[in-house]
Amino acid sequence: MTGHGFRAMAATLLNEMGLWNPDAIERQLAHQDSNAVRRAYARGEFWEERVRMMQHWSDYLDELRAGAKVLKGDFGQRATHSS
Repeated sequence: MTGHGFRAMAATLLNEMGLWNPDAIERQLAHQDSNAVRRAYARGEFWEERVRMMQHWSDYLDELRAGAKVLKGDFGQRATHSS
């Protein structure tokens, strides 16, 4: 997995968990707001939330490594046979 792929996975899963402020996730990923006015005024670092978020993420990865249940997708193409 590439660094970008890992960051995309983290962003997706952290947002899907619904536990974190999306602005905190974006700040953790060092993304800049595309809205110049918002970027000028919204300067919060969300530090305490980001610390909790990264501990939660670390715990999640540790659980996966220890064998926690993971949904495995079957993303291969299936051949269809017509008769």
